[in-house]
Amino acid sequence: MSQDPSKPSPSLDWLEAELADTLDEDYELEISEPALSMEIRKIYRKSHPLSLERTAYFRELLRLQAELIKLQDWVSYHKEKVVVVFEGRDSAGKGGVIKRITQRLNPRIVRTVALPAPSDREKTQWYFQRYAPHLPAGGEIVLFDRSWYNRSGVERVMGFATEDQVEEFFNDVPDFERMLVRSGIRLIKYWFSITDEEQQMRFLIRIHDPLKQWKLSPMDLQSRVRWEQYTKAKEETFAHQHSRGPLVHRRRERQETGTFELYRPPSASDSLRARPA
Repeated sequence: MSQDPSKPSPSLDWLEAELADTLDEDYELEISEPALSMEIRKIYRKSHPLSLERTAYFRELLRLQAELIKLQDWVSYHKEKVVVVFEGRDSAGKGGVIKRITQRLNPRIVRTVALPAPSDREKTQWYFQRYAPHLPAGGEIVLFDRSWYNRSGVERVMGFATEDQVEEFFNDVPDFERMLVRSGIRLIKYWFSITDEEQQMRFLIRIHDPLKQWKLSPMDLQSRVRWEQYTKAKEETFAHQHSRGPLVHRRRERQETGTFELYRPPSASDSLRARPA
């Protein structure tokens, strides 16, 4: 029995349904934005023309999310352990990326870790101790929304860590991550960055949008004042990782466009692909 060509293929029904739901959610978020922020958003959109038609974007997003489901099933079946570290500038998009990654995945397999500031007790512990309980068991993927790299970033710039503590971190972190890899954990690290002007625009949107004000903190506002200090801290962290650490996946900043590219140090190209013996 031949299928009516005017009707969509049954195999694509799920895609059309998901696309409709995703578009509805996106439009709902747009119309729920307060009028106060709309003027800022008009300026933002004028300087950021859409490079991809909205429906095409969501179709591609759904295709990639389907690939993530395959990855999730592979990790679960083979009892693999995966850690993905997301670091970068404030408002650079870490949370949005993590949201899209986890949107259609099983929270029993894929979970996000976003730790608060350390307690007085945690401040007296071995620095990496508070992160160890959140590492994955077999068949799990853990996404760190910021991680132990706080020590060479936020803590250093804001004066919460001394230079001696930062230097100790630089000495210890390669060994810590080698232990993770030797234990069978697949470690992937990303760095997200944006230009100074882009960060300023995104902060203005958050300030004027009640639905986004929770994302602002005194630390975020300080990141505007201490832009150059964060840049220096970032570059020193990269320099230490390149010379001493395992493979680093990071987003390199293109100041002229604010876009990203993936960076892979060639000297360690196989450290994530081959599981250690």
